[in-house]
Amino acid sequence: MYQWLRNGLFLLPPETAHDLALNALSAGRFIGLPRLLGGCSESKPVELLGLRFPNPVGLAAGLDKNGDHIDALGALGFGFIEVGTVTPRPQPGNPKPRMFRLPEYQALINRLGFNNKGVDHLVERLKETRYSGIIGANIGKQKETPVDQAAGDYTACLTKVYPYCNYVTVNISSPNTANLRELQDTGPLRELLAELTAERDRLAGQHDGQRPVLIKIAPDWDEQALDASLKVIGESGIDGLIATNTTLERASVNGHVHANEVGGLSGAPLKPRADKVLRQARRVLGPDFPIIGLGGITNGQDAADKQRAGASLVQLYTGFIYRGPALIAECVRAWNGHGTDRRA
Repeated sequence: MYQWLRNGLFLLPPETAHDLALNALSAGRFIGLPRLLGGCSESKPVELLGLRFPNPVGLAAGLDKNGDHIDALGALGFGFIEVGTVTPRPQPGNPKPRMFRLPEYQALINRLGFNNKGVDHLVERLKETRYSGIIGANIGKQKETPVDQAAGDYTACLTKVYPYCNYVTVNISSPNTANLRELQDTGPLRELLAELTAERDRLAGQHDGQRPVLIKIAPDWDEQALDASLKVIGESGIDGLIATNTTLERASVNGHVHANEVGGLSGAPLKPRADKVLRQARRVLGPDFPIIGLGGITNGQDAADKQRAGASLVQLYTGFIYRGPALIAECVRAWNGHGTDRRA
């Protein structure tokens, strides 16, 4: 059923199709549409970050930026839902068109630019949701905020979402906000993580326990720079890592009509690069550091590959758009449930 619906949606511009699909899913939740679409009902619990995830397959940030569709997406069988990226104030993002399909590669290119309704809107949606699963909130900086003042935006968002979600992800790796990735350099990264962990600990004293805070990194590193930043992450006291965001690399889609569009490439072509970062992160951070694997999962084997490379959990985005809810169940079945093979 999803493939038939997708074929129709793909006749529309990507953002139009995105909004229509989510609105239809939310409306159809009351007549059982998520079940008809073939979501996952299998339980395969994973204990991580002090949380119990119903299964190891989550929805990555970016699909439901504003938390408007949490209940409908949760009904598809994800083990967890990550909403955002949100910023302290609403912002429109980059000019349209800003999202492009590459169907031959099961890929997307986007330069959305943190378009969102602001953190206060997300907080209201988090208060209203009836979804009982794990929810993560992904936070970013305002476009006009200088990089050396970014910590203020992140801590402002962290303070607001903290009481209403299960974990928080700090997005310093989108390629679509100017200079944002500079925060991954060891000096700025060390300072930012110090401020975030201090704020996390302060908030834990005000609320019922500590919410884990994770950092989301890019796939576009040379090995030495990645090694240095991973060591900073491991020493910082931050709770976990998401590897990875989209890539600026285009060699894998060279010749496609959209290959030269500015923005981040996601989907199947990202997988080798994302898996390489994941393997290095596991080597540097050790066997017990929580890592969520993201990037290029289009079938169950891809999810199993992430687990062998060191992922504690995985997230879907572009593969979910191409494959639909059946991909969730396929990835859950492929997860062996016996822990990660640290030899990968």
